Amino acid sequence: MKISLTFPLFALMFLPLASRALDKPPITLDEFMNATEIRDARISPDGSAAVIATTAPDWQQNRFKEELWLWTRHSGSVTSLTHSGHDSSPEWSPDGRYIAFLSDRPVAGAESADDAKDKDEPSRVWLIPVNGGEAFPLYRERLDVHTFAWSPDSFSIDFSATEPLAKNLEEARKAEWKDVIRWREQERGDVLLALPVDSVIRERAKIPEPHQETKAPEDRPNYPAGARVITHSVLSIDSIVLSPSGEQIAFETGPISHRLENPANSELFLVSASGGDARQVTHNQGLESHLAWAPSGKSILFLVSAGGGSIEGPYQDVQGRIYSLDVESGKTTRMGGDFQGSWEELVVSSDGKVLAAGLTGMDQHLYRIDGSKFEKIATLPGSYAHLQAARRDTAVLFTHSTITEPAQVYVATSLSELNAAKPLSALNPVFGERAQVTWQPYRWKSTDGTAVEGVLIYPPGKMGTHNLRMLTLIHGGPADADGDRFGADWYDWATLAATNGWLVFRPNYRGSTGYGDAFMLGIMPHLVSAPGNDILSGVDALVKDGIADPDHLTIGGYSYGGYMTNWLITQTTRFKAAVTGAGAVEHAANWGNDDLTWDDAWYLSGAPWEKPDLYQSEAALFQLNKVTTPTHIVGGNADDRVSYFEQVLLERALERLNVPHELLVFPGENHPLDKNPWHGYVKVREELKWLAKYGEK
Repeated sequence: MKISLTFPLFALMFLPLASRALDKPPITLDEFMNATEIRDARISPDGSAAVIATTAPDWQQNRFKEELWLWTRHSGSVTSLTHSGHDSSPEWSPDGRYIAFLSDRPVAGAESADDAKDKDEPSRVWLIPVNGGEAFPLYRERLDVHTFAWSPDSFSIDFSATEPLAKNLEEARKAEWKDVIRWREQERGDVLLALPVDSVIRERAKIPEPHQETKAPEDRPNYPAGARVITHSVLSIDSIVLSPSGEQIAFETGPISHRLENPANSELFLVSASGGDARQVTHNQGLESHLAWAPSGKSILFLVSAGGGSIEGPYQDVQGRIYSLDVESGKTTRMGGDFQGSWEELVVSSDGKVLAAGLTGMDQHLYRIDGSKFEKIATLPGSYAHLQAARRDTAVLFTHSTITEPAQVYVATSLSELNAAKPLSALNPVFGERAQVTWQPYRWKSTDGTAVEGVLIYPPGKMGTHNLRMLTLIHGGPADADGDRFGADWYDWATLAATNGWLVFRPNYRGSTGYGDAFMLGIMPHLVSAPGNDILSGVDALVKDGIADPDHLTIGGYSYGGYMTNWLITQTTRFKAAVTGAGAVEHAANWGNDDLTWDDAWYLSGAPWEKPDLYQSEAALFQLNKVTTPTHIVGGNADDRVSYFEQVLLERALERLNVPHELLVFPGENHPLDKNPWHGYVKVREELKWLAKYGEK
């Protein structure tokens, strides 16, 4: 395989680093957990500027702050655009004069203090002039926006929100049901609205004081003044794109419950921009995303991400695939089908070229797609992401990172300049000032002879050293893969563990992306036992090769990585310590609690009553009596992906079995720990202490 040819190069690259690694101090926990993450980046229509959305811990306010930054080619620098700490999802107006974004910052004069009492601010659309001025809301009504898009002429913004109730209906509902939650009956679909931007700007210019919203009649929904209803949907509208002429709107729906109970809830629709009933144009079992019109306006391109089902027959979790939908005929054609990896991102350039990020093995590169063929256009080792193309120019924006280099934003003036582009951001410089870990791919054969690959991350200065204490850190998903990309947070803390003296083994077991559809499908229906064999055989190979110390093996993971950790400590006593988070120990109750319940049932080839033996044989719960490994457990008590009661169940079993353990519960946190940065900080701090306490004995 081509990837195997890179191994000597990696080794040569890291030999000089190893000699210099100890010249710098190791990174501390505080420095590591203080990293800034690039959440989004958008290039201006003419390619002369970019807006960058970041998130970073705000330790004093016990939250994460979300901010926007502006880069211009003229200045050559990045400056702060917004300061509220609540701003995300930026989008340029097609004329380049404004940037619209989502924010839950408070709006002065939106409603009385009594009405707002005990309510969280909704996520509204805001605008900010690019050439200077304060941000202002597109509307003040309490509509929680799901998605938005500019019209091609920059005249209006279309956005979707949960259909508001008329005041009299809302009051009747409260009188009848009080605070009772009607699990499905109270759920409502979305309304798609268009609101002229110029009227909002004119109103803002002539009314300096905070504007009180105009109250709608009590028997009508309280839409923003001047808003026009385009269409209604019984489903959530999660993504919208307007055709190049502005005459049609394509949108992707999703379940209003936000629980994946039926892939048929996620489909593409078309509606006239002038309004009316929407027409469904796809009928499949895939989850479409990354919608983009071809410049001709005759077709729509979209991506079905890895683990997002399939549009080519019954539901199955395969690698990411790209399709083109002919609007008139409804015919769907697969693009880039010769690619053996996973398509991860998709854009269409100003001249109609289809560009995509594709994952194969350790790297995620950029490609140009022509029919079923593809051509690599960005080839530096590492991972490219956040791919964007200018609307009226040849410029292309992207981010790039490696395991040891934090992600930065780049703008290339054309596709031919991708490899020569220079970073325009300089985030997280402290990582370059600290001792660097080194890494290499590692390959082995699983118990059935299947070739498997993973990543070995060495402590600074330890490249090539043998008999090291080892942490097997398992990625989530399972539709994901570990490779040459930067990570520094509560979930991806492999380099921090390596800095603390652990050889970190990150296996890309069966079910991982980037290794072909057959490899990804090899996890079904043996959800934990099949990948478990891959992981344990990798650990055995590392011990046999003399790289890992068999007396100092530890294991850990979060989400599906937690599933696997919980399973593997029932299959072997070789691990001296385990750190697990948000992982189920059984599949029946988790099927009922998981917001991805359809996916769970597919992995196990049926519902619990259809496959009871499989649900039991693939569950750690029924083999927990074999566990001797001291286990540290974490979970958020608002998790709707893996109920935190799965963690309680594991804790109770270990308590009954007298196995050393500890459970940390993070209040208010869902599956991702993104509410309070201190929760992730405490998680990693305590996991490192647990590994040191039990894994070093």
